[in-house]
Amino acid sequence: MSAPTARTWESPVSPASPSAKPSTASRAERIGDAALDLLVERGMRGLTHRAVDERAGLPQGSTSNHARTRQALLETAVRRQVHWEARVLTPDELPGGGPEAERGDGGPPTTDVLVDALALALHRYLTDHRALLVSRYELALEATRRPELRAFFDAAGSAFRDPLVAMMTAAGSPAPERHALSLVAWCEGLMFSCAAGSFHAAVPTLAELRTGFDELLRGMLGTA
Repeated sequence: MSAPTARTWESPVSPASPSAKPSTASRAERIGDAALDLLVERGMRGLTHRAVDERAGLPQGSTSNHARTRQALLETAVRRQVHWEARVLTPDELPGGGPEAERGDGGPPTTDVLVDALALALHRYLTDHRALLVSRYELALEATRRPELRAFFDAAGSAFRDPLVAMMTAAGSPAPERHALSLVAWCEGLMFSCAAGSFHAAVPTLAELRTGFDELLRGMLGTA
């Protein structure tokens, strides 16, 4: 697996923030990025159409023209959340996506390959992309109060759940959906604890995360 490197989105108020640097992003993308910045910096109450215009450096009324309702603005933010999260671990780093040499004989992903990929992704979240976790929590909590956002949020989340179920199936899991849920729950608990909970100052190392995934996966898959 590739060594961990900094990815695209780091802090909502730093020059590395997508809405704070020149880019070729479309207006919709700039609006979505600015919305994520505001969610992290000010919370849901700070997310307004006017504030997004200001943060994105767009003429007043631009956000309202693109997303006339708050629901539409939140959906724009969810789309960009999914976009940036998909870039935390690139496709060529996923089991089955890299060189044949990384997958042994080109067959199903080995436990070691799965452990490396999952540990690398989680380590990047906890070290380089904490802002993404905060914006995700803001959107997830809002979805509990907005049924229409709940459906949209869940549909977007399937872009991550379905591949994980497929990976567990390919690895020989006897219960891929249940095991995928267990992995997600373990990851989510660790990410919340380290991003917003009592372990925010004690982020596990890549080696520690790899040990944790190794214990989980070998127990699920029954591998020595």
